[in-house]
Amino acid sequence: MLKIYNTLAKKKEDFTPIKKNVVTFYQCGPTVYWTQHIGNMRAMVLADFMVRSLEYLGYKVKMARNYTDVGHLTSDSDLGEDKMEKTAKQEAMTPEQIADKYIKIFEQDTKALNCQEPDYKPRATDYIKDMQKMVQILLDKGFAYSTDLAIYFDISRATDYTKLSGQDLTKNISEAGKGDVIDKDKRNPADFAVWFFKTGSHQNALQTWPSKFESKLVDNGVGFPGWHLECSTMCQTLLGKTVDIHMGGIEHIPVHHTNEIAQSEAANGVEFVKYWLHNEHLTVDSGKMSKSSGTAYSLADIEAKGYDPLVLRYFFLQAHYRSKQNFTWEALEAAKIALNNLREKIADLSINKIGKSNIDFQNKFIDSISDDFNMPQVLALIFEVLKSDLLDSDKLATILDFDQVLGLSLKSIKKEKTPKEVIKLADLRLKARADKNWQESDKIRDQIKELGYIIEDTVDGYKLKKE
Repeated sequence: MLKIYNTLAKKKEDFTPIKKNVVTFYQCGPTVYWTQHIGNMRAMVLADFMVRSLEYLGYKVKMARNYTDVGHLTSDSDLGEDKMEKTAKQEAMTPEQIADKYIKIFEQDTKALNCQEPDYKPRATDYIKDMQKMVQILLDKGFAYSTDLAIYFDISRATDYTKLSGQDLTKNISEAGKGDVIDKDKRNPADFAVWFFKTGSHQNALQTWPSKFESKLVDNGVGFPGWHLECSTMCQTLLGKTVDIHMGGIEHIPVHHTNEIAQSEAANGVEFVKYWLHNEHLTVDSGKMSKSSGTAYSLADIEAKGYDPLVLRYFFLQAHYRSKQNFTWEALEAAKIALNNLREKIADLSINKIGKSNIDFQNKFIDSISDDFNMPQVLALIFEVLKSDLLDSDKLATILDFDQVLGLSLKSIKKEKTPKEVIKLADLRLKARADKNWQESDKIRDQIKELGYIIEDTVDGYKLKKE
């Protein structure tokens, strides 16, 4: 039985999907105003591990991961400038061009990290009419109200508004009100916008749409949706009014996901999400990742240092999704060494025909991924397989079976034929060592290295491997 830690329940729970053997899975995707840093990419890889695990366990997964290309202000609490517009002005491009640019980079990065494509990749701007329909439902039901500047969700009408975060509501309202000078007509400081009118601080908004909503200050209800509304609408339109799994970073718990639940359940009258999964942050040198300190590394930065993107994927395997993980270049180098070691062992095994996956190890593997997607445990299990007394062909089959979830492309690794010239030099070196001609031995070793190989002495001769 698959067990998942449900943030809503604050504990691990047995996983039972709404529809037998089918899982609807929604992940909060990026706001596409910049190149995503490796902390964001960790979330994408972690979700990929989860989807692959679910598929391995026999579920058909329907996954949606959105692109936010409008409405995400620089503060999650409806304050500041739209992030897309801010970058558009900085780069002298339109918001649409900015979205196209950074979606392309994001998808190149997810592909390089061997993440499977989701079934749906909705852009918020393609779902404006659906969003307007939800706003109207909230207005009709009395859960939302209109001012001259925006339409807000009335959190006092929500049932158990802080059930996900567990925060004290009075404290929540008090903190949300600090510095909030946008709209004096808001009923509660923590009420959040589901639609902003093109007026006030947003009178020069670059991305707006007409609506049937009324405002004394703008014609035709022109404006744009609130960020929180977007995920709710795209999620229900593509996956249904109740979904099995919703994943996102822990930073989304108190505001974004809390608001998604409130508006979705108010509009639809049913539970929004059965299982809430939240991944922890990636730190850098034990500190917060930031642009100003130069630690918001992108995948391009990783590759510029000569690292294969799959080394980063392997690094992410080493920590559970609910645990913080600390990135250092030393840790990445250690991951590179470990992955290369694994690849070498797979290459040695690949001279055999693929045998049969071992059922005992397979059961251990299933136990690990069924325990809230315990990938570090899976990684340890691989080396347990390699050290076992299984036939090499069965070791290979077992590990390749596991790689359906790991996604390290181990099946493509084949033992390369060592050039005759390198073998000839290695044999000459062996003779030189037998004759105790150490100077000649060292000279030949350097020649072998120049050809891109490293020679290691063994009890019965030598071992060659590519540098």
